[in-house]
Amino acid sequence: MELVNKTTLRKDNTLLAMTHLSQLLHYVIGFGGFLVPLIIWLTSRNNVEGMNEHGKSIINLQLSLLLYIILSIPAILLLGLGILTLIGVGILGFILPIVNAVKAANGEPPSYFLTIKFL
Repeated sequence: MELVNKTTLRKDNTLLAMTHLSQLLHYVIGFGGFLVPLIIWLTSRNNVEGMNEHGKSIINLQLSLLLYIILSIPAILLLGLGILTLIGVGILGFILPIVNAVKAANGEPPSYFLTIKFL
């Protein structure tokens, strides 16, 4: 007799929304905006429906923002263009998690534009 391990995924839109909002820890305490969503994603991606998709998009956004920050620092020397890029990254890093937290609470898939697909 063969045993089949059937795992059912639970639907938890609140956890998905909180995972998106945990990215804002950068603005509140200065760190944790990358580690906290990563830990939540790694611990619950096999248990919560949609967590794998949302977690990958969160990590892709955080890595993309980090890359944009690293590239904009030398661009400060070129006519101050890097300062505009840093301001844009700061605004996008604040607005996009809030918008996608609302989408996650409503059961919609995440949509982070200007994000490089690392995962």
